Amino acid sequence: MTATGSGPPGGPSATSGDGARQRLARAQARVVAALVAGAAPPEGFDGERLRVQAASLLAKRRSVVARLRPDAAAAAGPRLAEQFAAYAGAREAPPPGYRADADDFAAWLRARGLMPPEPPGGRSWWRRLR
Repeated sequence: MTATGSGPPGGPSATSGDGARQRLARAQARVVAALVAGAAPPEGFDGERLRVQAASLLAKRRSVVARLRPDAAAAAGPRLAEQFAAYAGAREAPPPGYRADADDFAAWLRARGLMPPEPPGGRSWWRRLR
């Protein structure tokens, strides 16, 4: 029997279960892309609700990044929200983890001349807190 209890393991219902899992994975990927990469909302989803949720997720990322890299937040100054939105919009997806996101944002600011170069050796006070 399969996990659904219909048919032998590896039988025809297992194949249809694999197809259902693949369809679900594709649908989930479209929702995630709409939330973090600005993709169009998938069919059947309220575009306005997804936009509001995406803005909330972006604000959460920005807040955590600002706590992890106060130097980057200070460099962006009153334009932090605008700068972080531009940085995030230039990426297909967030990096794996908040620290990577914070370091990438600092590098993005630095590449635009909005942040001073890394100190010699690349060791800063906030890196000692890791």
